[in-house]
Amino acid sequence: MITKKELSLCPVETTVSLISNKWKTLILRELLSGTKRFGELRNGISGVSQKVLTQNLRSMEDDGIIGRKVYAEVPPRVEYFLTDLGNTLRPIIDAMAEWGLGYQAMVNNSNETNVASR
Repeated sequence: MITKKELSLCPVETTVSLISNKWKTLILRELLSGTKRFGELRNGISGVSQKVLTQNLRSMEDDGIIGRKVYAEVPPRVEYFLTDLGNTLRPIIDAMAEWGLGYQAMVNNSNETNVASR
């Protein structure tokens, strides 16, 4: 269930507020390929602490972007997945990835040109 909150009148600001930090964006990236356990998410996201990952997962669950399934096992098993709403962010993340690849190529080509001209 989505936690009710006051939203900006600007739709871009609303979107940015939901995926506003690098951890949320990287969590989305990881979950786009399918359901993951906490340890898989932590291993897939370089530099994130357990505390920060937990805080961001809870926030994204409150926003309705991800879901969490808890299995009654010992030790407990928890899996995270994108909800239908979370899956609607796929084109945004895909566009960010495409733009990032182009930017990386531009910077790398610029660096190669600068090195060759010396």
